[in-house]
Amino acid sequence: MFNDILINFGLNVSEHDIQPFGSGLINHTYKISSINQAYILQQINDSVFKHPNHIDNNLVLIKQYLDETNPQYLFVAPLKSQTGKSIIQAADGKYYRLFPFIEGSHTVNFLQDTKEAYSAAVQFGRFTRLLNHFDISKLEYTLTDFHNLKLRSEQFEQALQTASDEKLKQASNEIKKARGYVEILHTYNQFTANEEIKLRVIHHDTKINNVLFDQDQNALCLVDLDTVMPGYYLSDVGDMMRTYLSPANEEEKDLDKIVIRTDFFKAIYKGYMSEMGSILTETEKQYFIFSGKLMIYMQGLRFLTDFLNNDVYYGAQYEGHNLIRAKNQFKLLEGYIYAEPAFKEIIAGVDKELLAVTNDI
Repeated sequence: MFNDILINFGLNVSEHDIQPFGSGLINHTYKISSINQAYILQQINDSVFKHPNHIDNNLVLIKQYLDETNPQYLFVAPLKSQTGKSIIQAADGKYYRLFPFIEGSHTVNFLQDTKEAYSAAVQFGRFTRLLNHFDISKLEYTLTDFHNLKLRSEQFEQALQTASDEKLKQASNEIKKARGYVEILHTYNQFTANEEIKLRVIHHDTKINNVLFDQDQNALCLVDLDTVMPGYYLSDVGDMMRTYLSPANEEEKDLDKIVIRTDFFKAIYKGYMSEMGSILTETEKQYFIFSGKLMIYMQGLRFLTDFLNNDVYYGAQYEGHNLIRAKNQFKLLEGYIYAEPAFKEIIAGVDKELLAVTNDI
């Protein structure tokens, strides 16, 4: 199989070592290594991404734009095959892409310090800033309604109508919590209806292992660009809040371990705003803290909905897995809301620092 794929890129499978690579759950990824060169081969999961060519078209357009406007920017785009295509369909019907391997780079699955959070936030902010004048109407939506809270709320309400009595009983506390946070949905609807809010080119999946770091833990670039499409900046910032602020991830069963690290909030804000502060409108900036509420609540709602629907989307490794995940996210949301006054103080302090630097310049 690999020989049929690699031959399209002028590579001989007998001259390369092929090993599974990374910890991604959606696409199958392999490192292709020879004595002189290494690559990343990725199979697109077309059960999730129904139109793989949309992903490829987006990346081709973005690479062309960045090559023209910011050629020094490290954008890890797929390589072209010998026929000029950057995505190929193999004999098995699956879609594959080949990327250059960035030597000296590595990923991390767990944040160790605020430097990593700051550096990652800079990279996600820089990506959107550099594409501020890109014509987003040219981009396809690779996952329709990916971060549409209105839709996720409707799916939750529908699940309540079809779930078994036993499921409803087991999840009764979380159902109450989900409905208790309905104000987040109202704020989201106000945000999306505001004509001052613009769609931007964003990554949509800002977990830390979608960033490549150098040996000094400085972020080099972004990877896993399949979800790059038009969206609101809240998605990127909120997902960083959701996945960076607590030392415990969404799989943690011991809810006492779910705590909010305000120093990581400061790192995210300072890093992201160092790139996007001059781009975001004053109206957009007002929703910065809200972004975390949005993404944490939405993910909790999705886990709870999947539990009620018998785990048809995320699957479950043990009985009640998605209910535990929902409890996890609602505990995180509770801590996030409690920390909001501290977040406001941090933002005021950082803004003062940034203003002082600007005035000195």
